[in-house]
Order: sequence, then C-alpha cells, then structure tokens
Amino acid sequence: MAFKTQKKVALVIGGSRGIGRQVCIDLAKNGYAVVVSGKSLSDAATVRPFPPDPNSSQSTASTVAREITEAGGSAHPLAVDTRDPASIDALFAAAWAHYGRLDALIYNAGAIWWASVANTPMRRFRLMQQVNVEGLYAAVQAALPYFAKGGWRARVIVVSPPIYSRFFRGKTAYAMGKVGMSVLTKGLAMDWVREGRPDMAITSIWPASAIESAATNAASNDPEERKDLRHPAIFSDAMLAMLAAPPVTVNGLIDTDEDFLRRHAGVTNFSRYALVPGSSPRRMMPAEFPSLEVAEQTDEGKRMDSTLVPRRGAKL
Repeated sequence: MAFKTQKKVALVIGGSRGIGRQVCIDLAKNGYAVVVSGKSLSDAATVRPFPPDPNSSQSTASTVAREITEAGGSAHPLAVDTRDPASIDALFAAAWAHYGRLDALIYNAGAIWWASVANTPMRRFRLMQQVNVEGLYAAVQAALPYFAKGGWRARVIVVSPPIYSRFFRGKTAYAMGKVGMSVLTKGLAMDWVREGRPDMAITSIWPASAIESAATNAASNDPEERKDLRHPAIFSDAMLAMLAAPPVTVNGLIDTDEDFLRRHAGVTNFSRYALVPGSSPRRMMPAEFPSLEVAEQTDEGKRMDSTLVPRRGAKL
C-alpha cells in the first residue's frame, strides 16, 4: 500500500515528560516519525526558556513535538485520555489520518501509588487499573485494525516488569496492574504465533536501576540519591535495540533495559548512563528472574473459545 510518509511511524502514549520524552526524541533521531501523545497539549511557541525541564509540567506533547521538528525530525502531538477507550480510538484514527501508517506502539503511560493494601484507597486502585492495564488493553485493541492495514508488520513495546514475587512487596495494588500488563505481553505474543504473524512482536521493558523521570523527581533533588539514578537514554537505547531485533527474538520477551542491551546490543559499559558521572547506580532488579515456562502436556485438551459459544437468548 502507499504510505503518506516513507519513515516508520511510532506512536508513543505517555510521551510528554521524562522517559517518554526521551524515547520520542531518540526515536526521531533514529529516523522515525513520532506521534507524541499525552494528557494535554499546550502552546509550545510561548514556552520560555525552551526546551523546558523534561520532568516539569511545562513539558507536554506539544513541546516535545517542537523539540523534534526544530531538530529536523517529524513529529505530531495529540492529546489522549488513557482512561477513556473512545479517546484512545480517536488517537489512533488521528495518527493514521496524519501519517497513514503505524509501525510501532510504545505504551509508556502510567499511574503510580506505592503503598500497602491498607493504605491504598479504592480511588487510587481504580486510577491505576484504568491508566495502566485497561489503557494498554484499549490501546492494543485500537491498534490492531491499523496493524492489519499495514500488513501485520509492527512492534509493540510495553513498560511493565518481569513477574517475580518481590515486585509485589509494599505496592500490591500497583503491581496488580503492572503484572497484568506483562501477562498481556505474554498472551498477545502467543496469539500472534498461533495466528501466523511472524512479523509482529510485543515486548515488555523495565528499568534495572532507577531512572531520572517525573516519578523520581523528588529523589533527583537529593545529591546522594541522584547517585542511584540513570539517565533515561538507557531506556530509549534499549527500546531502539528491541525495535531493531528480529521479531522472533523479542516477541513475548519481558526484560530490563540493562539486561537487553548487554545480551542483544553488545553493551558492556553502562557508566555513561549514570546521572552523576563516576557513580554506580544500585540495581533494583534481581540478577535473575524466574522462568514462566513449564513442560506442556502431551494433550492439553480442547481449547475453549468464548466467541464460538452461543450466548443465552442468541439464535443458533
């Protein structure tokens, strides 16, 4: 099919600040046209000084798009409410109308509240499920028709963690949604294999060490705590390496930025990513993760498909 642009197009949900902004900037530097989406837009032409602090509220989808276009890249800012599936549908329709193709979806949007179950009120729980797991699911659903239009050759990258017990500690409500996102990565990867989509891949990524972002803004103001932070470029470098890897290598993979760069991009020295030169940021992830693979039964039985089960009251 004929595309409006010959560049590959990446749609980044949650591209306004911090890590998301860095991902958008680096995608553009590497030849992608970028749809930068966030909760709201702004008049980027009036921002002074420019560019704004990437971890402040002045950094929006509009300012990130301006950064990219002023550097000679292609970017288009769009607003989205990840709590509203209709807003997500409209985002994809507008992105396709502008560029006429979709090669990569990056889901970086996230709501965070780390506390015990007793100290996590229902409104916080609901917000995290809406923004994190439900928002991702709605984005994948919205993307599928456009992936089909593009010939089923696309990538999805999700910001969600490897699944292991320590991750639940002290942040159960948050972990319920984030682990759900990782389950979607595993499940959708299996769907694509079963459906014969060899050029499709979905991958999850998580930081091995803490990264400077809007979420770690308070820590980044403490000189000692800054020594445990890395620059967000490590995350964007790992994402770019994932996008460049063969689909069979990354489909269904859940990995950390550092581990993927070491194993698949040949990176051995990570000192350049330290926010404070000469520091050695503490790794917050385990050295190894449990495998989710098990020996399959010789005969798993008949696989149920609810779409083939008649609903009550429906005519056969």
